[in-house]
Parts: sequence; structure tokens; C-alpha cells
Amino acid sequence: MLDSLPHLLARRAHLPAQGTTFYRGVHTTETAGEFALDVTGDVGVLSLYADLSPEEEAELAEACGKAAGLAGIYLKRRPPEARHAANVERDWLSPPDPVWGEARGEVTALENGVPFLIRPGADLSIGLFADARPARQWVRQHAPARVLNAFAYTCGFGVNASHGGAEAVKNVDLSRKVLAWGQENYALSGLNAPDEDFLYGDVFDWFRRLERRGETFDLVILDPPSFARGRAEVWRAERDYGRLAALAAAVTAPGGQIMTLVNHAGVSPASFERMVRLGLEGTGRRGRAAESLGAGEDFPGATHLKAVVWALD
Repeated sequence: MLDSLPHLLARRAHLPAQGTTFYRGVHTTETAGEFALDVTGDVGVLSLYADLSPEEEAELAEACGKAAGLAGIYLKRRPPEARHAANVERDWLSPPDPVWGEARGEVTALENGVPFLIRPGADLSIGLFADARPARQWVRQHAPARVLNAFAYTCGFGVNASHGGAEAVKNVDLSRKVLAWGQENYALSGLNAPDEDFLYGDVFDWFRRLERRGETFDLVILDPPSFARGRAEVWRAERDYGRLAALAAAVTAPGGQIMTLVNHAGVSPASFERMVRLGLEGTGRRGRAAESLGAGEDFPGATHLKAVVWALD
């Protein structure tokens, strides 16, 4: 496997020349599900899906770093069920220091020419999800006047909507920390980002609040986690996505669109579309699945991510 690293990485060699220095260098389908390597500038993020000894981890990290010509490698251990461990074993799952090479607390990387701040040692999530690059590019190419970016994280979709000419973009997230990170991403591009465009709080509450205000949007972007535990309830995408789609429909303008994303290998494209369609029908809105997007070319054989753009009546 280690001998094949240069060949696998060579398949992505054209991406930096196209303005993308943040990408999946080696995907799990190319390593029998054992590991993946994300390249972000001159740093690599090595995700492990198999148990390795410390010596094996170090050997793999060094091999990836040298094969990709990187300055350092950060490690992410990703057990099948990491929800509880992510809270109690954070430093073990995502060591803050590189496992090989030089430290980079923060890296500015490009995606289709757009700069983003990546923090490779900060957490299991480093600031952007490479598999959603085609969806973000779609938003940039089709951005309408008013956009609502729900579950915004560091505002990758919002930044692209603004680059695409959107006149107003609202970014909603439950974390002040990631919204502030998103504002930094706006600043990197020199984009106008007034504080009132970053809405802190529960996304479901914000949907209801915006509906009461009579605010509508030409494009609503839904990129929720697959699983989340709130104060009052547990969210599971495979069970609850229809309800989310219904809330989004209530703030989508006539003739508007909803982009729905789910990152869950256990949800088939057919069941995902059925959930969304039923959610829309429950509000009396008719929706047509106008376009389907998957992960990027650097995720060969990937089926976990589904992104569907719905055109509403």
C-alpha cells in the first residue's frame, strides 16, 4: 500500500494548478478502507479507520508526508462510533500536534481559487469538508439574490454564494466559534460580512423565527450533521430530514430552490429524495429534484455524500 502512494497522489496533481490546494489526496476506497489523506497547502491530515500500533502510525504518516512533499502530517483517529469518544478522548482522536514533521496551527488553502482557513490540529473537523467541493462550486455558479446557509459551520457555502453575486447571505449555526471562523473566511476574500448576517442559535428555531418575520430566500442550503443531540431531542438525518425540508420550504420564496445534503453512507439516494419529497409535500409545496451532485473527483467510488438541488413551485 505504501508503495502505491506516489501513484495515487499523482492522480490529483492537476488540482493545485486549477486553484485547489485543499483536496482528498488518497481516499479510503483506494486503501481498502484503512486510511485517507487530505492535503491542505503544505500540510497533510491523515485519517485512520483501522487500529494501528504507534510504530505503524508513525511509519504511515512519514510515508504520506514524503510521498506528497508535505511539511507535516496531523493525525485523526476515526473509530466507527466516535460521538461519545469525541467528547472524552478528543486529544487522542485528534492530537493537537503533528505526528510527523513541522507544526502548522493554521493554513490558508484554496478551493477553486477561494481561500479558506484550515486548522489541522484543532479538532476532528478542520474547517472545510473536501467532499462538498462540487456543491460549493454549484452555489457559486448559481447564486441567486438571497441565500440562507443553514448549519453553516465555517460558512464555505456562504462565502461561495457571496462570490457568486448573492446580494444577501445569512449563515446560521449553533456555534459562535465556527461562525467567527466563517467571518475570518469572508475577510480572507475581502467580502462584506456584517455581523447581522451571522445568526447564532438552533437552526430549527431560526427557521421558525424567520418564517414569523416573513423573510424568504431564493436558495436555502441544508447541510446538517448526520446525528446531533440537542437539549430537548436527538436529530437523526435518516429519520428527521423530511421535517427539516418542511421548515426550509416555509422560508423559500416562490420559484426558489433548496439544496439538501446528507453525509451518511446508510441513506440511499432514493430514500433521501423520498424523505425530502414527503417533507415538501406536507407543506403543500411541490418540489422537483433538479440536480444531483456527489463528492469530487478526488473521492473515487464514494457514495456517502448526497447533494440534491430542489426546484420549488
